[in-house]
Amino acid sequence: MRKGEETRQEIIRKAAPIFNQRGYDGAALSDLMRSTGLEKGGIYRHFKSKQQLAAEAFDYAWKLAIDTRFEGTQDVPNAVDRLKLFVRNFRERRAGLVPGGCPLLNTAIDSDDAHPQLRRKARRALDYWLDRLQSITEEGKEKGEVRSTIDSEGLATLIVNTLEGGLMVSRLQRRDGALDLACRHLEEYLETNIRAKKSKKQAGKS
Repeated sequence: MRKGEETRQEIIRKAAPIFNQRGYDGAALSDLMRSTGLEKGGIYRHFKSKQQLAAEAFDYAWKLAIDTRFEGTQDVPNAVDRLKLFVRNFRERRAGLVPGGCPLLNTAIDSDDAHPQLRRKARRALDYWLDRLQSITEEGKEKGEVRSTIDSEGLATLIVNTLEGGLMVSRLQRRDGALDLACRHLEEYLETNIRAKKSKKQAGKS
């Protein structure tokens, strides 16, 4: 990696927590300068605008979040168990992420018609997340691990809605009770309503 690209990536890494915690409008140039140790010209030598920097900072924060949430799921053979691991990861693996909470939730709330690039980024991130969960469910249906009647798109939406809603309430209350409750409910729901009966019997034998 060339020196200029290294500097660019370092700016993104240091700017990500500021945008994630304070939002686009709340992230002052002085904060970005202080965090990066660069003057205004040093920052904008690498980015056309504040909006471009915010968009790439979101990409960085989101990739870290989504990779952590799906970590280890590829090693789990059963689709329902993969979904349950994803839920546990969402609850338990928050250390080491970009400070400020879920970048998708923050950006979705923060972005509006005045920030169309960020809004598009958030929408694409949501679609990607839903698609991955939906793909796991579809694979499980093909293998007989997930009930054939399950609406894969609906299940993916339910999982995301429940997790993000629980996270939002927990942040407002400054305690994890709501998120813990949401995760426990999802794990139970996946076991009792999503796992195929044949798969349940196999799980009981193992």
